[in-house]
Amino acid sequence: MENILSVNLSSETSPIVEEVRGKDWIEYGTRDGGFPNLYPNFLIDLYNNSSTHRAIITTTAAMIAGNDIIIDEDGKEENVDRYVKLQNFFNYANGKETLHEVLEKVALDFKLQGAFALHLIWNKAKTEIVEIHHVPCERVRAGIPNAMGVVDTYYVSADWSDTRENPPTPIAAFNSNDRTGASQLLYSGLYSPNMDVYHTPDYLATNNWALVDQKVAEFHLNNISNGFSGSYMINFANGVPTQEERISLERSLANKFSGSSNSGKMVITFSDDKTRTPEIFPISVSNADKQYLALQELLVQNILTGHRVVSPLLFGIKSDSGLGSNVDELNAAFEVFLNTVIKNFQVHILRVLAKIFKINDMDMPISFVQAKPITTQFDIEDMRSVMTQEEIREELGLAPLEQDEVVEEDDFDKVGMIDGKPVYNTKEEAMTNAERLGCSGYHEHEYEGKTVYMACESHEELMNFSKTELDKFIYEFGEDEPDGYKLLNEEIVDEEHEEFDFENELNNIHHFATVPKDDRDGKSEDDGWSNKVSKFFKVRYKYDRDSSLTNKSGTKREFCRKMMGANKLYKKEDLIALDDKPVNKGFGINGAATYSIWKYKGGPQCFHRFIRKIYVMELEDAYLEKDITKYGDLISTAKARSQGFYPKPNDKKVAQAPRTMKDRGYYN
Repeated sequence: MENILSVNLSSETSPIVEEVRGKDWIEYGTRDGGFPNLYPNFLIDLYNNSSTHRAIITTTAAMIAGNDIIIDEDGKEENVDRYVKLQNFFNYANGKETLHEVLEKVALDFKLQGAFALHLIWNKAKTEIVEIHHVPCERVRAGIPNAMGVVDTYYVSADWSDTRENPPTPIAAFNSNDRTGASQLLYSGLYSPNMDVYHTPDYLATNNWALVDQKVAEFHLNNISNGFSGSYMINFANGVPTQEERISLERSLANKFSGSSNSGKMVITFSDDKTRTPEIFPISVSNADKQYLALQELLVQNILTGHRVVSPLLFGIKSDSGLGSNVDELNAAFEVFLNTVIKNFQVHILRVLAKIFKINDMDMPISFVQAKPITTQFDIEDMRSVMTQEEIREELGLAPLEQDEVVEEDDFDKVGMIDGKPVYNTKEEAMTNAERLGCSGYHEHEYEGKTVYMACESHEELMNFSKTELDKFIYEFGEDEPDGYKLLNEEIVDEEHEEFDFENELNNIHHFATVPKDDRDGKSEDDGWSNKVSKFFKVRYKYDRDSSLTNKSGTKREFCRKMMGANKLYKKEDLIALDDKPVNKGFGINGAATYSIWKYKGGPQCFHRFIRKIYVMELEDAYLEKDITKYGDLISTAKARSQGFYPKPNDKKVAQAPRTMKDRGYYN
C-alpha cells in the first residue's frame, strides 16, 4: 500500500475555541486542515478561493457600508455645536481616513469574520476618543476572561502563525469607566450560539460548500495543467525499480507529457520483446463532465442559501429564475435582502458608534446612505412623454402632491429664457404661446448667436401683459453682470445677518485699509467722511439650484422656474422687501400669499438657495489692488462681521435649500 498515493479531502470547517496551558489568550482555529489558532485566516482562504463565496461577501459588505454615512437632519438646528463636532469626526476619524473609509473595512470584516475590531485612541485628558482605527480581525485574539467571565484584555499580532517573530501585544478592552490606558480595543459582533469570546460569520454552515467550490476549481486547474489528470495507468513489465527510480521515472513522464503545452507529442518506447512492452490503461470516469456540472449547480445553490441570498442577480451571478424581469427582481430582492440581512449589520455598527459618540458628547442620529441597484426602468424624459405627473411620482415612490405643492412643468419647446419669458425656435411656437397668454403675434430677439421668437408683437407688450408680482420684480430689480467690474468671489450665503449691508461694509473696510491715515485724521462720520467711500466692490445675490439635491420628479414651481430662467442678480434689500409682496402665493404659513423669500426661497420642498457674488472694479486706481487675489483677507473680514454684526445671528435657513430643512421647509 506504500506505493499508492492518496489525497485526503476531509476537513473540519467549524471553529475550535480552546484555552491552552501557558498561553495568555484563547486560541481560535480549526482542528484539522492546517489552521491551528488561525480560524480567521481559514475564512480568508475560503474567501480568496471560492469565486461565488467571494462575490457574495464583497457585495454584501459594500451594501452594509453604503455610499456614505450622514447625520440625520432632525435636531441639527438645535444642536449646532454637536453637529459641527460630529461632522469633523466624520471627516477625520484618524490621521489618514474618514469615518466612512474606516467603516468600509469594518463592514468587510463584519461580513467575512462575523466580527470587527476598532483601536480607540483617547486624548491626553482621557475625556474623549480622538481617533478610530480599524484592526483586521485575523490579528486579534481574546485574552483569558477574568473572574467575572469578562474579557478585559485582547492580544494583537501581525502573524499568529509565527508568534516568535511577531509576539502578541496586549491591549485593554474597551471600557468607558476605565480610562487608565492611552488606547483600548473594541471587539464586537452579532450573537453567535455557543461562542463566548469570539463571533462567527452568519454563513458558517456554508463553509463546506465554499471549500468544495475551491477543490472543484483546483481539480479543473490540475486537469489542464497536468494533462493526464489521474486518467491513465502506466504499467512497466521489466521488474520493480527502487523507490528513487520510480520517483525519477514519474517526474520524467510528467515533465515531458503533462500540461497543455505538451499536447500532441509522440511517445517512443523501447523493449527487448513484446512481453516487456509498457502498457497504458485509460481510467474512464463515466459522465465526469455531467457530474461536475451537477456538483457546480448544487454547491452554488447551497452557498447562496447559506448567505440568505434572495436573488443571485443581485451579486452578479446569472440565474434563469426570477420575477417578471431582471429589473423587478433586482429591486424586489434588494428590498428583502436589505431588510432581512443588511440592516442587522448596519444597526449593530450604528449602536457601537453611538457609544463612542456619547463619550465625546456628540451623539446625534446618524444613518447609512443606501444605494439601490436600479431605481427605475425609464429615464425621466421617457416617463414625461407617456405618464402624468402623479404617475411619475408614484413610480418614483413619492407621495402625491398636496394642494399647496402644485408645480408646473417646463415648456419643453422653448430654447431659453429672456427676462423670465420663454423664447422659441419658430414663429408658430411663439404665436401659440401668445394666444395662450391673450396677446397676438410675435417679436424677434438675438439669443446665443441666433434669431429666436417670443410671444406678443413687442417685448414691452409681453412684459406688461398679465404681469405678475414676480414678473414685475424680476423686470424692475433684476440686474445683469455689472459692467466695469470683475467677479472676485462667489459662495453660498452662510449665516449672513439680514440687516447686514455686505457691500457697504466691504467698501468701508477697503477704504480704511487703503486711504492714508493722514487723509482720515480729524474726520468723523459727522463730517460726512464715510460718504466719500468709493464703491470699489459690488455685492449681488443670485437664485441658485442646490446641486447636492436630486429632484426625482423633474418638475419646477413657477416661482423657481422664473427666477432661474431670468438668470438675474439682485440686491439684498430688494430680496428682503419681497416679504410683503405676493410673488409666490400659497406657499406662506397656512397658504398665505407672502413670506420671507430671503429665508424660504420657493417654499416647502424647494431645491434652491441664494449665493453671494462679489465684484471688484476693473479700473486702475491708486487705492485698488491690481492683483485681485489679495482681497481674500478683506472678504473674510467682511464675512466675519456679517455673521457677528448683531448679538443674535441670522436664521441658518438663509444658507439652506428648504428641501434640507427640518420638515422640508414646511411651517409649524
